[in-house]
Amino acid sequence: MGFPFDSRLRAASLWLFLNARRLLLLAVCLLVASCARAPESGAQKRYELRGKVVSVNQAGGEVEVEHEAVAGLMEAMTMSFALKDADALRVVAPGDQIQAALVVGDGGFWLENPVITKVMPGGQPLASVAAGGAREPQAGDEVPDFKLVNQDGEPRHLAQYRGRPLLLTFIYTRCPDEKFCPLMSSNFAGVNRELEKVPTLRDGARLLSVTIDPAHDTPKVLRSYGAAHTENYSKENFARWEFATGDPEEIRRMANFFGLTYNAADDKIVHSLRTIVVGADGRVFKVYRGNEWKPSDAVADLERAAADAQAVK
Repeated sequence: MGFPFDSRLRAASLWLFLNARRLLLLAVCLLVASCARAPESGAQKRYELRGKVVSVNQAGGEVEVEHEAVAGLMEAMTMSFALKDADALRVVAPGDQIQAALVVGDGGFWLENPVITKVMPGGQPLASVAAGGAREPQAGDEVPDFKLVNQDGEPRHLAQYRGRPLLLTFIYTRCPDEKFCPLMSSNFAGVNRELEKVPTLRDGARLLSVTIDPAHDTPKVLRSYGAAHTENYSKENFARWEFATGDPEEIRRMANFFGLTYNAADDKIVHSLRTIVVGADGRVFKVYRGNEWKPSDAVADLERAAADAQAVK
C-alpha cells in the first residue's frame, strides 16, 4: 500500500511545483481584487484586458482567457472571468480575440464592454463584434451621415466633414473616471495643439467630441466644457474642434455603429471607449478601442489619412 501512496504524493508534489507560478499569480490577482475595495460600498476599479478565448462556459456565464499582462494588476496568464453580456456570450467562441474592461469591485471581478474579433483559420481578423452583438466597423467602411447639433446649437451632420480628415470621439462632461472622458478630452486638446505645428493639417483636419449624455450635455454645457479644454474660454470659435449633442436615439445609433457601448448606472454612465479617424472620403481609416493612444498617434494617423486622400486625387 505504501508504493501507490508515495506515487500519489510525488505526483501531487510535482503538480504543485509545475503550477506554483500560476497559483501564486491567481492568489495575487484575488488579493489585488480584495485590496481594490474602497471604503464606500460599490467602489470599482477598471483595467483593460486583451487576450485569446480558450473556452466558453455559456451556462456559467464565463470565458477562459489566455490574456496579456494587465497593467497595474497582474501578469499574463490564463484564467476564467464572468462575462456580463448575454449577447457576447452567444457569439464568442474559442480562438476569438477579446478586448474588454476587467472590473474589480466588491462583488469580485468580471468583464464588461467586450469587443470580440473573429479570426479566420489563417490567423487573419475576420470581423469585430462589440457588446450587444453589433459588428464594429473596419477600415474602409463608409460612415453614415449621422445628424447632430454643435455647441452653438447649429445642426451638423458627418457628411459636412468630407474633404477633411476627422478625429472623432465620445465623451460626457460629468464623467468621473480620469482614464476615460477626461483623458479623451485631454488627448484631443493635445492633438489640437499639435495640429498648429503641421501645415498640411492646421487648416484641414477637424476634431469632434460627441456626448453620450444628451439629457445633460446641452449645447451651452458643451460650449463651456469645450472652451475650458481649448483654454481659449470666451475667445474660442470652435473652428477646428467641435462638440456635439443630438437626438438620444441618433447618438445611440452612432455609438453602436462605432462599437461603443454605454448604459446609465446609478448617477453615472458606464461606457467603453472609441476614438475614430475618418478619412476625407468619409470612410473609417483607424479605430482606437481604448485609452492607450497618444496625441502623437492621432496626429500621425490624420497625416496618413490626408496623404491617402491626396494620392487618390
